[in-house]
Amino acid sequence: MEDQNKPSTERSSRYNDLEHMSTEELLRNMNREDKTVPEIIEKEIPAIEALVDVIVRQIELGGRLFYIGAGTSGRLGVLDASECPPTFGVSDDVVIGLIAGGDVALRKAVENAEDNTTRAWKDLQQFGINKKDVLIGIAASGTTPYVIGGVEDAAKNGLITGCITNNKNSPLARAVKYPIEIEVGPEFVTGSTRMKSGTAQKLVLNMISTSVMIKLGRVKGNKMVDMQLSNQKLVGRGTRMIMEELGIDQKFAEKLLLEYKSVRAVLQNFK
Repeated sequence: MEDQNKPSTERSSRYNDLEHMSTEELLRNMNREDKTVPEIIEKEIPAIEALVDVIVRQIELGGRLFYIGAGTSGRLGVLDASECPPTFGVSDDVVIGLIAGGDVALRKAVENAEDNTTRAWKDLQQFGINKKDVLIGIAASGTTPYVIGGVEDAAKNGLITGCITNNKNSPLARAVKYPIEIEVGPEFVTGSTRMKSGTAQKLVLNMISTSVMIKLGRVKGNKMVDMQLSNQKLVGRGTRMIMEELGIDQKFAEKLLLEYKSVRAVLQNFK
């Protein structure tokens, strides 16, 4: 019988003999597990809400949001941070993601990078991190030394800290003021936290950053009025937004968009 004291992310899969399953069986069983994730996240909405509200407050005071993580968790944090400028039109120093081992670790594993307890705080110093900022540590296990060391050092220096983890009562959760614990249970492939745990982290990160940006006024109605016009698809999207809001034809809407450089600027001047 498996030790129930073992972290849930390390417990054996509910499925066995995966190599003998048909392709359909593999896909249906993975999907069955994935469908449990949103329901588990729903139970943690109060914890997510508390962290979102404090992030909004700190950014309004001139602070920033930082993510730190290792491996999959670090990559997901960097991904979420990198999508905020094009989606919401904020500068790239409002939400910042760091991964153990540096940017090279986004593509290749960096040996022992996650085992250094002092490296995260040193990495954060390059960005002039200060008491106005909020730091969220991301770690499926809740035991990653790089992440725990980072949030502990941040707390010692007066920063607000939070975390996203997939085990209950982990060292990481105990080290922060605003823990978010999404315990999704054993992975389909035992210990492969890039699966349900990673999915949960991605969903929560999306919820946090999107809610923060909406609360900061970066969405109007349900439209991304501050998105960067970095390609023709986005120009087309912005044009349609203006057409709908102002009741004008496509040619004139696109002309205004290209002239004023953002949907928000057009609506402010013509509505």
